[in-house]
Amino acid sequence: MTTLLELEGVQAYYGAAHILHGLNLVVKAGERVALIGRNGVGKTTVVNTVLGLAGVRAGRVSVGGQHLPKPRTYQAARHGVVVVPQGRRIVANLTVEENLTLGAATGRKGHWNTAEIYKLFPILQERAHTPGTALSGGQQQMLAVGRALMANPSLILLDEPTEGLAPVIVDQLGRIFNEVARQGTALLLIEQNMTLVMRVAERYCAMAKGAVVAQGSVDDSSLDELHAHVMV
Repeated sequence: MTTLLELEGVQAYYGAAHILHGLNLVVKAGERVALIGRNGVGKTTVVNTVLGLAGVRAGRVSVGGQHLPKPRTYQAARHGVVVVPQGRRIVANLTVEENLTLGAATGRKGHWNTAEIYKLFPILQERAHTPGTALSGGQQQMLAVGRALMANPSLILLDEPTEGLAPVIVDQLGRIFNEVARQGTALLLIEQNMTLVMRVAERYCAMAKGAVVAQGSVDDSSLDELHAHVMV
């Protein structure tokens, strides 16, 4: 399988703060990988490293098979890797449909367009002309996922997508993530909800102290084993 994302021995910093310590991570085409670990171990920094928002002082970052000596946000998108960020970051003063259209700015062609997003999230079609920030938290998360899909990515990085959401919305998002994966998009799911991880992911990588310290098949792991990696 084609390697979509690879971090090799990455040492990443925010200023003088050393966050990632020799991190190794690989996601291949069509994979559904969960990145798990306690709060503060560097999971979001992995995303920020790919986007060029954390300084890489050693190691290697490759996206879409291309080595990025100094990663930048536009480079990841150009190579088919997009992010659904923590906190959703819906653009204020733009409607639902305008927010979706932003996602298509990369110009990549594929399965996903506005009509397909509305099939996946009917509520977004109902509220197409509503300001995006007027939606509920769950609906905003759907909009953030839809916006990412509009880029027709090979890989989506989902950073804590269910944080603060009601269980019924989490359940709905789990079904949607699996549908997106069935359409061929790879997923890197950063998540604290291990029940969702077991529903969506096929492989997990567990982080501690800025590095991946364990990995394995989700099917071969119990819920308690996965919880052990995120418990404080």
